[in-house]
Amino acid sequence: MDAKRMLIFGTVARAGSLAAAARELGWTQPAVSQHVRALERELRVPLIVRGARGTVPTEAGQIVLAHANAVAARLRAADAEVAAIADGTAGSVRLATFPTAGATLVPAAMEVMVRRAPGLEVRLTDAEPPQALGLLDSGDVDAALVFRYDDEPASRGFLVRALTDHPLGEDAIRLVLPTEHRLAGRQRVRLAEVAGERWVGGCVQCREHLMRVCARAGFAPDVRHSTDDYVIVQSLVAQGLAVALLPELALRSVRNRGIAVQEVDGVGIRRISLTHHPDAAGIPALRALVSALTEIRTGPVTDLAMG
Repeated sequence: MDAKRMLIFGTVARAGSLAAAARELGWTQPAVSQHVRALERELRVPLIVRGARGTVPTEAGQIVLAHANAVAARLRAADAEVAAIADGTAGSVRLATFPTAGATLVPAAMEVMVRRAPGLEVRLTDAEPPQALGLLDSGDVDAALVFRYDDEPASRGFLVRALTDHPLGEDAIRLVLPTEHRLAGRQRVRLAEVAGERWVGGCVQCREHLMRVCARAGFAPDVRHSTDDYVIVQSLVAQGLAVALLPELALRSVRNRGIAVQEVDGVGIRRISLTHHPDAAGIPALRALVSALTEIRTGPVTDLAMG
């Protein structure tokens, strides 16, 4: 299989059309089409279906795309390693991260990296875990900082076959109430005690977790509001309009004075990890990021004042 044609095909598959791929590569559309057809002849199987709205990879095309992304990651690793050899410490890593980590863990890790090696940088993209893994799958980022609830189904449903995970610890889930709530003075409560309350639902992952834990507690939550903005969640709670479950990282990032935070039974934890292609491990900035995140984030969050 011609590696150059495979990478060109990967660009077509990600761009969604021959014309978009040609613009990205700075080539003519016929030249791009010629390379794709040559690869199809070489493999003796169609790789894309051409239509009025662009191109869609076939089953064989999906397989070639996964390998093309791995080759691209390997080439980026080689390029970054050579740059680091040439001038000591240089290069960048493209990171997708969920919002609460982007507001807390990542800036702290970046500060450690800059202090140790000013030539290394992190290029940040804000994305919830499913979207972050999709960006990793497509080759648009080198690493994804993600979380998974301990009761979450294991299947991810992405094309990536093998990933390297760096566990970064646990994030506890807390019940957030208005300060005037009848349970606000308690140190620990049972989820069933707030079964009749109105709720705020978060991101898709968080909302699904809320539904699961409430079902186990014997009720279906009355979700009146839906937002993944933790400032809005806390404002709604502070005004007495709802209650919510929030991770401690969200409360470390922003803390509204009008809320009370309680420990709650039966809601579990979420586990945080940094994920990347095995071939990307050679990128110096990625190695530095793993080291910095591991240094600042080991074990559960312990510096949050509860109340």
